[in-house]
Amino acid sequence: MATNKRILILNGPNLNMLGVREPDIYGSTTLEEIEKTVRATATKLGLELTFQQTNLEGELVSWIQNARSQTDIIVINAGAFSHTSIAILDALKLLEIPIIELHLSNIFAREEFRHNSYISKCATGVICGFGAAGYNLALEAAAQIFSEQD
Repeated sequence: MATNKRILILNGPNLNMLGVREPDIYGSTTLEEIEKTVRATATKLGLELTFQQTNLEGELVSWIQNARSQTDIIVINAGAFSHTSIAILDALKLLEIPIIELHLSNIFAREEFRHNSYISKCATGVICGFGAAGYNLALEAAAQIFSEQD
């Protein structure tokens, strides 16, 4: 049974450029704005939130490994690493907690190479195509998982 209800949201490469990078695909909301909204939602849902972003694959792997003892659910938007990183998949497979995969765009409506996600192979569920709102949807899914555990 989960008692702390700790959520770790990990963001991968180029997500620090939201609001500037291809707004027709990713929207005009910045990652800082998303974080602010998500923190308010987490507080409302009674969730403890850690929110991080990196452009470095190895740093994401280290954060995932550290999560084994520091969080109860991971939400991961690994960006392009979703489609390329076996290292991130291997790190996620070490976890014994729910993993929610998140994509701002609908990866299945885009280029063929984006249709495959290594993260999906170990994810509890996937949220894609809802833009910045996907982050709040992921928190609601996490809250649902916690309520089912209680």
